[in-house]
Amino acid sequence: MTPVPTPAADPRGFLEALFAAAVARADPMQVMATHLPPRPDGRLVVIGAGKASARMAEAVEAVWGPCEGLVLTRYGYARPCAGIEIVEAAHPVPDQAGLEATARLFDLVAGLGPDDHVLALISGGGSALLCAPPEGMTLEDKQAVNRALLASGAPISAMNVVRKQLSRVKGGRLGAACAPARLLTLVISDVPGDDPAEIASGPTVADTSTPEQARAILDRWNIAVPASAHAALSAGVEPVRPGDPRLARAETRIVAAPSQSLEAAAELARQAGCEVRLLGDAIEGEARDLARAQAGQAREIAEAMAPGAAPVLLLSGGECTVTRRGNGSGGPNAEFALAAAIELDGDPRIYVLACDTDGVDGAAEVAGGWAGPGTLDRAGRAAARAALDENDAHGFFGRAGGQVVTGPTLTNVNDFRALLILPGA
Repeated sequence: MTPVPTPAADPRGFLEALFAAAVARADPMQVMATHLPPRPDGRLVVIGAGKASARMAEAVEAVWGPCEGLVLTRYGYARPCAGIEIVEAAHPVPDQAGLEATARLFDLVAGLGPDDHVLALISGGGSALLCAPPEGMTLEDKQAVNRALLASGAPISAMNVVRKQLSRVKGGRLGAACAPARLLTLVISDVPGDDPAEIASGPTVADTSTPEQARAILDRWNIAVPASAHAALSAGVEPVRPGDPRLARAETRIVAAPSQSLEAAAELARQAGCEVRLLGDAIEGEARDLARAQAGQAREIAEAMAPGAAPVLLLSGGECTVTRRGNGSGGPNAEFALAAAIELDGDPRIYVLACDTDGVDGAAEVAGGWAGPGTLDRAGRAAARAALDENDAHGFFGRAGGQVVTGPTLTNVNDFRALLILPGA
């Protein structure tokens, strides 16, 4: 095991080691086996979607051996499987590959009988990967809806209400298609609260949302969608409701969650001598607003620390959002780190790291950003403020040397945010 850098000697290395520990705790190869029952007799079909789904499929075959099935994941996130077919598609905006693979999933479970078994592997990212527009909507319409939702600043729970109402696969519809086979869904959570109906918009889980709620969300966040989307909402084709007999033989288990990953990082920090303060694993809100609040909290802690005191670590998870104002490249985690750096204004005692555990912050192939006391000096305070105005946090950190690049992590338990506070001299 690689030694963990000490907080004072290498703050960046220390924070990146905590992030790596959080990601490792959610690795499907580490968590899946304990949640798998013995391989069932009879026909078994494995389906799935999400950024972690291919790794989940790999973990299933490590226990059960080769299986029949098809799993849909993001480009670059495929894993070698002996029997389960892995299909890659676009995220966060769906594409033709996702549309075709979703149709194949329905074909795969069609005609199953009561003696058959389906294992569904679901993780964050599945909502965009699974694409089955309702009648009257095209792929291009679905793409326009996704882009508008992502730019709106609406929380993930609100976005998913709209997505479930504008789909033939989400909101339990894929699960209903598996009936009368027995269905077990294993889930890696990437949403605040770990509600399976919210993770990947709940393709195998019953749902209570309504078209009226979706319309209210579009109005509240001023989200412009194609006329075909409004027509679909007016048609009122509801998701699969609780108590639907088609889900009577369905079971859902969460195998990894943000709280577990934060605790893994917290334990490592405690071993390094830090006082850890967990702020919560379900924090939502505008990235820059959360950053200012947590940076302010960190400064208050720093002011109260005695010389020689133990370092303090603020840890939080959940899902930040960004209301798109500019045309830059920057996801919510990088924007959090940038806004925090601006708020801290070079405070010599405080370091910030904010990353997405899937290795992709927003649409960029960058996990997030890191900022220390010298970040603004290297890149310029005016440049930092301009980048925040333009939603160009990734561009800023690329110039400032603060990008955190991991490549595909093959899991997804959402945001990881850490502020390290060292005592003054």
